[in-house]
Amino acid sequence: MTTSLLADDIRHRLGTLTPAERKVARVLLVAYPSAGFETVATVAERAGVSAPTVLRFVGRLGYHGFPDFQAALRDELDERNASPIHLYETADDAALRQSPDGLMARSAKLFGNALAQTLTELAPHDLQTAVSLLSDRKRRVVLAGGRFTHVLAQYLGLHLMQLRGDVRFLPDRDVERTAALNAFGRRDVLVVFDYRRYEDDKQAMAQLTQERGGKVIVFTDVWLSPTSAHAEVVLPSRVDTPSPYDSLVPTLAVVETVVAGVVATLGDDAHRHMKQSEETACRTGLV
Repeated sequence: MTTSLLADDIRHRLGTLTPAERKVARVLLVAYPSAGFETVATVAERAGVSAPTVLRFVGRLGYHGFPDFQAALRDELDERNASPIHLYETADDAALRQSPDGLMARSAKLFGNALAQTLTELAPHDLQTAVSLLSDRKRRVVLAGGRFTHVLAQYLGLHLMQLRGDVRFLPDRDVERTAALNAFGRRDVLVVFDYRRYEDDKQAMAQLTQERGGKVIVFTDVWLSPTSAHAEVVLPSRVDTPSPYDSLVPTLAVVETVVAGVVATLGDDAHRHMKQSEETACRTGLV
C-alpha cells in the first residue's frame, strides 16, 4: 500500500519551491495525474518555464529524471485502479492464511495505523469548511454513495437529518434522479462518497453541481477520486485492510468527526431539532 502519494508530496513542498518550480507544481496538480504523462516540453510550456526547471522540480521530489517520475506515477495509478480481485491475486499467501490471533494482531496494526494517518493528514481547513457547509441551514444537503459506500452516505445523512432540516439522498430511479439533479442550484451541497474504482456518474454530478453554483464535498481515498477536481472540500482516507477489499473504517471515523463538528456548530439549534424529531417519532409510534 502506497504511503506517500505524489500529489501529496507536491503539495507539501509548495512552500519550499522557487516561483518557477511552483508553476510546474500547479500545472501538475490542476490536471493530476494526466499532466504528469505529458512531455517535459509540454509541461514547461503550460507552466511558462524552461524545460530545465521541470527537471529540477522532479529532482527536488527525489527522482533521477522525468522518466523516473513517470514510472512512479504509473505505479501509483496501478494502485489507484486496483480491483478487489487484483488485490486478492497479488496478496501475500501468508497474509491470506493466518490464525485468528495473527489476523487480529494484523488487523489491529493496519486499522490503527490507517486511522491515525487519516486523521493526522486531514486538512483542518477542509474539515472546517465541510462542517460549515453542512451546518448552514440555508443550504440543502444531498448525499450520494457508491457500490459499497452508499451505506456511509446513508449513515452521515441520517445523522444530519436529526440535526437539521433539508437533508436528502439522491434518488436511485433514473427519472427521480434526473429531476433532483436538474433542480440543483447555488444553495445545494452535494456530498459524494467515491473510492477506487471510481464511478463516472459521481464526477458528472459533481461537475454539474459546481456549474450550477453549488458546493461539493467529496469523501474519497488517498488516490483522490476524479470528482475532487470539482469539489470545494476533499476528505481523503486511508484504506489499508487485511482483506482484498478497501477498508472504510478510517472513513467512518472522518464521518463521525464531521458529525461532531456539525453538532458543536449548530449548538442549541441542533438540540431543538433533535428534540422535535424525537417528539414526532414518539407521537407517530416510530420509536
